Amino acid sequence: MTASSPALLHRLKRTGLVTRIVIGLIAGIALAWLVPDLAKSTAFIGKVFVSALKAVAPILVFVLVMASIANHKHGQETHIRPILFLYLLGTFAAAVVAVVASTLFPSSLVLSTQDVAVTAPGGISEVLQSLLLSVVDNPVRALIDGNFIGILAWAIGMGIAIRHAGNTTRSVLGDLSEGVTVIVRLVISFAPLGIFGLVASTLAASGFEALLSYLHLLTVLIGCMLFVAVVVNPLIVFWKLRRNPYPLVFTCLRESGITAFFTRSSAANIPVNLELSKRLGLHEDTYSVSIPLGATINMAGAAITITVLTLAAVSTLGISVDVPTAVLLSVVAAICACGASGVAGGSLLLIPLACSLFGIPSEIAMQVVAVGFIIGVLQDSAETALNSSTDVLFTAAACLGEEEKLARMA
Repeated sequence: MTASSPALLHRLKRTGLVTRIVIGLIAGIALAWLVPDLAKSTAFIGKVFVSALKAVAPILVFVLVMASIANHKHGQETHIRPILFLYLLGTFAAAVVAVVASTLFPSSLVLSTQDVAVTAPGGISEVLQSLLLSVVDNPVRALIDGNFIGILAWAIGMGIAIRHAGNTTRSVLGDLSEGVTVIVRLVISFAPLGIFGLVASTLAASGFEALLSYLHLLTVLIGCMLFVAVVVNPLIVFWKLRRNPYPLVFTCLRESGITAFFTRSSAANIPVNLELSKRLGLHEDTYSVSIPLGATINMAGAAITITVLTLAAVSTLGISVDVPTAVLLSVVAAICACGASGVAGGSLLLIPLACSLFGIPSEIAMQVVAVGFIIGVLQDSAETALNSSTDVLFTAAACLGEEEKLARMA
């Protein structure tokens, strides 16, 4: 028994995060089903995991966004501008799709709201006032209180200012960003254990109907991503090329999306996308810049995740959403998605920023993040597949569109 235990631990350590999350999920369900009294005591494990997420999320947003802006390099004269426009258009359109789907098929979650005051905004004017006050908040207090809108504003401002600093300063900031990413990966590596505690305690306390709410939420998420992949993105490509977009769409989904689904990392899929761009005959000076850039800011899947999970929390808490507020949420979700971390589950850590628009406190928002990790086995894979395949799709659409425009002018 003693000899086999290290071997088992070593095998689990070598197992991928997805597999370990599935194991934690199954173990939590089994414990809640077989020994519900014992399962209730695992709530502490889930609380520790949620607390770790709450601790790392503010500094993650601040450092990564600041470093990204500070180290931005001006590119050559290429087709980057139309590609950037398509990236932003696609991300915003994905957020709008998520808002519509969440309105038509509202999701409910099992959340603990005891001893937590929830103040619903009275309308778009109150939301905008709250947004402005959050923007000008003290940066230290914003980090302490988890005011993600203030954090984002200060990160953008500091990033722009540091762009004019020396190379050494920007290099140090880049190293700091890498260090924070390592800590985030360490926290997320404990996701299987945290999910085990959350699932076991939630199911033991609330019953197995909680699984149905997660299944519904997952269906809405993946349904939105499929709709964007096979309807919205083709419409955008057709608008750009004025011809049947589906051969190009399916090529990108097949050769980029499938690989990204299993790697669950847009950054890891960059070599695949560069090779595909080369085979498509695209301009090398363009795709060599746009593909790595897309892995950072082209985040339609992340926008969907942020929007759907935020509106699930809103629906659960009984907060009404008017049309102007829904539009504002789409804009915020698109901006948040562009700043999503490159690590697995990075988009989930930006959900509190969107939740803050509706007066939802960090204690509840982080419970929503934890729910996202529970369904993340499929959600994150589908999100990455959509994000990464769209990088190549929009790069190809912009390059081919500009080439055809030049050919017509000639």
